[in-house]
Amino acid sequence: MQVPLSTLFLTFLRLGLTSFGGPVAHLGYYRAEFVERKKWLSDEGYADTVALAQFLPGPASSQVGFATGFMLGGWPGALAAWTGFTLPSVLIMVGFAGLVTGLGDLGHAGWLAGLKVAAVAVVAQAVAGMWASLVNADGTPGRLKAVLALGTAAGLLLWPGAWAQVLALVLCGLIGWRFLPTSTSGKTAGLNARISRRGGSLLLTLFALLLLGLPLLRPLGAEFALMDTVYRAGALVFGGGHVVLPLLQAGFVPGFLSADTFIAGYGMANAVPGPLFTFASYLGAAQTRINPVLGATLATVMIFLPGLLLMIGALPFWAALSGRPDTRRALAGLNAGVVGLLLAALYDPVFTSGIHGPRHLALALVAYAALTAGKVPAWAVVAGCAAVGAAGW
Repeated sequence: MQVPLSTLFLTFLRLGLTSFGGPVAHLGYYRAEFVERKKWLSDEGYADTVALAQFLPGPASSQVGFATGFMLGGWPGALAAWTGFTLPSVLIMVGFAGLVTGLGDLGHAGWLAGLKVAAVAVVAQAVAGMWASLVNADGTPGRLKAVLALGTAAGLLLWPGAWAQVLALVLCGLIGWRFLPTSTSGKTAGLNARISRRGGSLLLTLFALLLLGLPLLRPLGAEFALMDTVYRAGALVFGGGHVVLPLLQAGFVPGFLSADTFIAGYGMANAVPGPLFTFASYLGAAQTRINPVLGATLATVMIFLPGLLLMIGALPFWAALSGRPDTRRALAGLNAGVVGLLLAALYDPVFTSGIHGPRHLALALVAYAALTAGKVPAWAVVAGCAAVGAAGW
């Protein structure tokens, strides 16, 4: 099926303006639109696309958007889908960065304190949900995965840093491949890739060259350091958008901006529609080492680029790869490590930056209860915490 570019863009733009709730909610909106309403994809084809996005690092909902646009309109379709879904969130986050940097010293801003408290509740909810789905989902094997998750968290608290995160995830994948039982999940049914295996191989090679080559360019200037930091974060995020937090924190704080500015942006990112990865757009605009417009542009492109290269590059190989038992075992171990990665970030920098006394902790507990037991949308909880903070709580 071929869909006009204007239709693709407007469809994804509407989704980008209204899709609150994070990647899982986004995938629900996508299915309602692409499978049920417009019938662009079959249920089976959509399920295969989602499965591939979950297998690869990167922003799952954006990657499903990349693939859908690509399958319906080629490379122009992929660009139209990404632009429509991402642009509203990017504009909001860049505007918020301008507000934050224009206010100067944020140390005593009550609304900022509220945003940081909200971030504690949001990340805690993400950790709890990921623990249930990635660690305890299949009974007895969850014991080893719990060890991997908690061991990863402990190790990263003692030895923080971007390369320590990479090493921890690699080790978890290897342990999972060697010791975890094979999942009983079935194979995918294949996709209309619209790209040859040779073309896919070229995209995957480009992904690897950038991942290995950008660190070598860091000494050339702050622009290259920013590109490397953001690209590496986008290339290593397994398990959902929240996991980008520790990867970006390791690269941006304190070299590009303060911890207060960082956490304020993360709180705001949970209150806007569209992909959480536009948090990088905020960081690029709020940093102080290069022009903010250039920083926002580079950060936005580089955070999504690895997910695009991987998703489109893997399409022609997915059916065969997904059926391999060793692939599923390694992925299970890797996902357990991801939970540990986010658990460490929940303590530092999120908890240490956001909780400064019993009142802050009480507000965080109320916010967590609202998110979990109350099923209140994240954007409403974030707005409520900011309002409570501004009122002088």
